[in-house]
Amino acid sequence: MSDTAKPAPKRESMLLNIVCNVALPSLMLMKGQALLHLPSWAVLCIALAFPVGYFVHDLRSRGRRNIISIIGFVSTLITGGVGLLKLPADLIAIKEAAVPGLFAVAILLSSGTRHPLISAFLLNPDFFDVGKIESSVEKRGTQKGFARVMRQGTLLLALSFALSSVLNYVLARLIVHSPSGTEAFNVELGKMQALSYPVIAIPATLVGMAALWIVLRGIKAEAGLEVEEIFLDGRSADDTDAAKKAAQEQ
Repeated sequence: MSDTAKPAPKRESMLLNIVCNVALPSLMLMKGQALLHLPSWAVLCIALAFPVGYFVHDLRSRGRRNIISIIGFVSTLITGGVGLLKLPADLIAIKEAAVPGLFAVAILLSSGTRHPLISAFLLNPDFFDVGKIESSVEKRGTQKGFARVMRQGTLLLALSFALSSVLNYVLARLIVHSPSGTEAFNVELGKMQALSYPVIAIPATLVGMAALWIVLRGIKAEAGLEVEEIFLDGRSADDTDAAKKAAQEQ
């Protein structure tokens, strides 16, 4: 019996991600108390339940840890802790800056290890045939050139998180002023959450896209593979025929 090609991993729904991690929590924080007539702490718990629930759903449905979901999960727990324990509201700005800032540092530190974080962001195995890329690089003997490309991508990716850290801090300081545990605090959190996508995510994403472009261009140069050849859904005709033949032999 011949082995068939492995099916592509189930992909994450970006729409569901945005709805559960941005839209619903923001709406609940800003309007929940007026709509549900619940205490501030209960509204906060309900709002934070959406990103927590998404994290659990994503982990169970796709069977792998998603680095973005992990960031959101940790950030959610810290936000909940500040609100429920009525800690100083200034901690929100510190947290908002610290989470992406720590990832920027971690990306740089992990670049020389066997499992660099850049692989989780720019060469996500949900989308790219990482094994095929590595095999092509090894066959062509272009490991040094490919490593140089990955270093360039690493620096830009770290920069995107550093930019996010600065913008997070500024946005939080401008919006969140009320004592934690109050309705006003929840509303300000909701506004910050709603504005974080256009104000923070878009600029950081543009820098991240530049890093991805550098990596994809490097893959073409060092691995000799076109972009359509490295996507999991972009199997060549030969790959498809081989998979069909293997299935018939079973």
